[in-house]
Amino acid sequence: MFTIGDFARHGQVSPRMLRHYDAIGLLRPAHTDPYTGYRRYSAAQLAPLNRIIALKDLGFTLEQVSRILREHPAPEELRAMLTLRRAELERTMAETAARLAQVEARLRSIESEGHMPVDEVIVKSVPATRVAELTATAPSFAPEDIGAVINPLYAELFRRLEAAGIEPSGPGIAYYEDLPATAATTAAAPEGGGAVVVHASVTVATERRAGLDVTIVDLPAVERAATIVHRGRMDAVMPSVQALLHWVEQGGHRMRGHTREVNLECPRDKDSWVTEIQAELV
Repeated sequence: MFTIGDFARHGQVSPRMLRHYDAIGLLRPAHTDPYTGYRRYSAAQLAPLNRIIALKDLGFTLEQVSRILREHPAPEELRAMLTLRRAELERTMAETAARLAQVEARLRSIESEGHMPVDEVIVKSVPATRVAELTATAPSFAPEDIGAVINPLYAELFRRLEAAGIEPSGPGIAYYEDLPATAATTAAAPEGGGAVVVHASVTVATERRAGLDVTIVDLPAVERAATIVHRGRMDAVMPSVQALLHWVEQGGHRMRGHTREVNLECPRDKDSWVTEIQAELV
């Protein structure tokens, strides 16, 4: 039997926490001296303590922990539950990190107001390109909505290309179109700005053939495109896009449709990505 201090040390918790667990009936001592009130714990109680701490660290409230433990889940059931909860927390952390990146990008845009680097914009022609693509619809052009759609699209696109034995022959190209208007979408957003068709594509040198579960598209040549190179995560692309739009407006130009994103370099570290943003001029 261990004193509360020894048991707390072996379980890597505080004595105060153990007293609280005792008070709420979550983990009673193996023995409490009726005269001194001193608590004694057994080594066997480290197992339920580990379960309590694991559940608590994964975001469950003590009330939820108590309810779970009352059901006496088998180790494999508890592991499955914890694995699911961990996946939920990882997804939340990823979403939070993406939002923080977007906030940082907005702050940089605000800080750079009045001195956008328009000298970094280059006008050039873009040749016709054959791509393999998958498409889906995002509810808006907000970065979080686009990211939630385009990332799984690219993962599935590359999986299908590998299964078909097709190697990309050039960079990935993401481009966008407004969802064709209907009476319902026009009523919901009469001035536009609604859902967007997302095209996740990559350059290929393959012929169309039966049985492919990707779409082969020939993107037409663009005679004049204003371009700017963005370095870093696409979550933080806003300052580069706004610099390009400032250049278009200041030069009295007009652009057709949405900008296009050409993935020049995509290493594992997304902070090192290099992406060319293209705006077709008319």
